Amino acid sequence: MGNTVVVALYKFVTLEDYRELREPLLQCMLDNQVRGTLLLAEEGINGTVAGSRAGVDALLGWMRADPRLADLDWKESFCDKPPFLRTKVKLKREIVTLGVEGISPTRRVGSYVEPADWNALISDPDVLLIDTRNDYEVRIGSFRGAIDPQTQSFREFPDYVREHCDPARQRKVAMFCTGGIRCEKASSYMLEQGFDEVYHLKGGVLAYLEQVPEAQSLWQGECFVFDERVTVNHDLTQGSHVMCHACGQPVSAGQQQSALYRQGLSCPHCHDRLPEKTRQRVQERQQQIELARQRNQPRPLGPGSGEASSAD
Repeated sequence: MGNTVVVALYKFVTLEDYRELREPLLQCMLDNQVRGTLLLAEEGINGTVAGSRAGVDALLGWMRADPRLADLDWKESFCDKPPFLRTKVKLKREIVTLGVEGISPTRRVGSYVEPADWNALISDPDVLLIDTRNDYEVRIGSFRGAIDPQTQSFREFPDYVREHCDPARQRKVAMFCTGGIRCEKASSYMLEQGFDEVYHLKGGVLAYLEQVPEAQSLWQGECFVFDERVTVNHDLTQGSHVMCHACGQPVSAGQQQSALYRQGLSCPHCHDRLPEKTRQRVQERQQQIELARQRNQPRPLGPGSGEASSAD
């Protein structure tokens, strides 16, 4: 187990003063040497951060001192080196972008399902199981029998529901995502669309992998995460995928053996379709990364930097 604590957290809660919260929250992160990105919006807080045990505990304690965040929940994992290079607190319209006005999990939300009860639910043949994550995440791993909406961003999820789901035929719907935030908001949307029984995995896939023994697991593959680890295994250790800095797509261990894969420059997903200007840009960026590594400096950000903390 590594000595860097990685914390994924979110909470849907009304924060009318979210703009005023930004500076003190950022200062708390800086004071405790916690890196990563937190998103603040009127609908709540979301993000992934990492630091020492003491630093992370201090940040969580500061947040939970606010009565509105007193019951804040989070998932922890560990790694050998810091997965984030910078410390950010961003102000947003939504803490996860669905792009549909009037959808609020603080007013209406589906039924939470504990990881221990998830297998029984999704084994029910009458349950429609939907993976609310993006297509590149689903490609890496998913639950057995789950439907892949083939969305490239969470904004596309409402279109998928309108075109492919019918509340008159599919009365029971179960959804999941990485940490729980997307499927929670999706459940609110599904209820607004007239679906009667809507369930979502509490804590997301990360909570399931942590709590359900691998021998009993219905999860197949690795799980994509929004930091430099790229993916995690069932035991939440770092997985085998790396990120292509040219196109931002995860690259499997097998694809890394391809002649089309060049670290920082191309991968089988993008080798034959990269515009020349993009190719030149990523080559320059890779040179900057190598120079930063030699100087022991933070590497420059780019399309596949892993610095995202939420999933749009």
